[in-house]
Amino acid sequence: ESCITFFMKSDCVKQGVERAPHRSLFRAMGYTDEELALPLVGVCSAQNEIIPGHTHLAKIAEAVKAGIRMAGGTPVEFPAIGVCDGIAMGHEGMRYSLATRELIADSIECMAKAHQFDALALIPNCDKVVPGMLMAAARLNLPTVVCSGGPMMAGTWTGDANALGYEVPQKLTLTHMFEAVGAVRAGRMSEQTLCEMESRACPGCGSCSGMFTANSMNCVAEVLGIALPRNGSIPAVTGNRIAFAKKSGMAVMDMFRRGITARDILTKAAFENALTADMALGCSSNTVLHLPAVAREAGIDFDIHLVNEISERTPNLCRLSPAGDTSMSDLDDAGGVPAVLKEIAALNILRLDCITVTGKTLGENLQSAAGIQRGNGAIKPASEPYSKTGGLAVLFGNLAPHGTVVKRSACSPSMLRFAGRARVFDSEESCFENLRTLKAGDFVVIRYEGPAGGPGMREMLAVTAALAGMGLDKEIALITDGRFSGATRGASLGHCSPEAFAGGAIAFVRDGDVISIDMNKYTINLEVSDAELAQRAQSWVKPAPKATEGYLSRYAKLVSSADKGAVLQ
Repeated sequence: ESCITFFMKSDCVKQGVERAPHRSLFRAMGYTDEELALPLVGVCSAQNEIIPGHTHLAKIAEAVKAGIRMAGGTPVEFPAIGVCDGIAMGHEGMRYSLATRELIADSIECMAKAHQFDALALIPNCDKVVPGMLMAAARLNLPTVVCSGGPMMAGTWTGDANALGYEVPQKLTLTHMFEAVGAVRAGRMSEQTLCEMESRACPGCGSCSGMFTANSMNCVAEVLGIALPRNGSIPAVTGNRIAFAKKSGMAVMDMFRRGITARDILTKAAFENALTADMALGCSSNTVLHLPAVAREAGIDFDIHLVNEISERTPNLCRLSPAGDTSMSDLDDAGGVPAVLKEIAALNILRLDCITVTGKTLGENLQSAAGIQRGNGAIKPASEPYSKTGGLAVLFGNLAPHGTVVKRSACSPSMLRFAGRARVFDSEESCFENLRTLKAGDFVVIRYEGPAGGPGMREMLAVTAALAGMGLDKEIALITDGRFSGATRGASLGHCSPEAFAGGAIAFVRDGDVISIDMNKYTINLEVSDAELAQRAQSWVKPAPKATEGYLSRYAKLVSSADKGAVLQ
């Protein structure tokens, strides 16, 4: 029971005296006795005016609250913070992005425990907000529903292909802007065209329109069962999104009455389903960072080797931007995540008995789901997949004993096997400043950007997108102990563990060393003898911490390695 309901109903309360302070505080806000007699539902909204994906969340929150009221509950709204990765990219702000995930989870725990909510409705949209809220849901184990704000529509380009050699796609997403910067640097695009693209790429509110991290996690949330079907794909600007939010509010009240809590939903089987869908959808490599973190809060052991096991048996059915030319609105038009799940369910690779926020199992939900609408090409049938294996792969070897993650579905087939000579940089900035010196056959190494060494494990999208814009994404590979945006494409390997700051092998790579990868065999190797590596390790000196005060300093001291989800220990 909620705090106020407890004090109103408690047998130990005599003459209403003890309850008076609590009721007086609620009176100050205009709550009636009728409202206080109902279950109190905490509605956590990440509304703010700095993120396009969050600027409209006040409308989503009002719709969720309307649904809660219609179903017999009293909603109580409180805020969460959120960082826009696109705005934070390429400077020190990106060090704070991943670190906010823990702040979001902790702050929701504080609010929910301090005010004893009966249930929660969580309204995220962008990258770290979604997993942060999922972590809080698993930790608190209340009846909980997640309702995202929905994806942005793709931009449109009606101009001619650039005369300098860079062909501008008809549908624009944020990733095309980062790549366009590289194209200008390489002399393949004019600055005028770049400016024209700027005004078209992001046409309105919503999470960025490709299968980047935000949309990946919003899709994963519905597969986990903690969000209603179509959570990941209904566009932000449609009436359907508002109606969806109302239904989400109603769903959490149904969960409350049925006694269904977050951990009833977030089971080991549900996480395996989420990874399976992840492979079919071609989600962001960041899901391999966030799913272990959420699983840990649910008390579930998440072995990163599971990624490859599931990838081996799951066909890749979707190649949305950045891997292809379709966007999230195309996925929704084709039937959304339920259509993808229905296709792979026929292969007997899903656990259909998992309970969801609808009160029904995943299998029961899929019975009423429509099949694939194949007209726009957003979803391929399982009989004709893009590839027989999933969108992600974790490579292991002497350079990454604990793994390094790559979005295999966004790689050119020619880069699935590759060997190149190392070009080593000790920061993202150093690499970006030397982009013009990189050439085909290089294997770029960016280190000291890990969870503790960064600190904050920055995304390297500015570098990878520039390389794509320069036309080198099919000729150069890159590995980092940092991470990548879901908008990254090419042979970009992130989360290299152990990280350089912890004395991982990536700290010992030297210019000219040969690094080889085979994504189909899940291997990566630094072609240096064990004896030579041991000698380099002996002479290595750990660098001084980059952050010596404030939140990042505390974060760096507590954060785990990437293969463990970069959680605070």
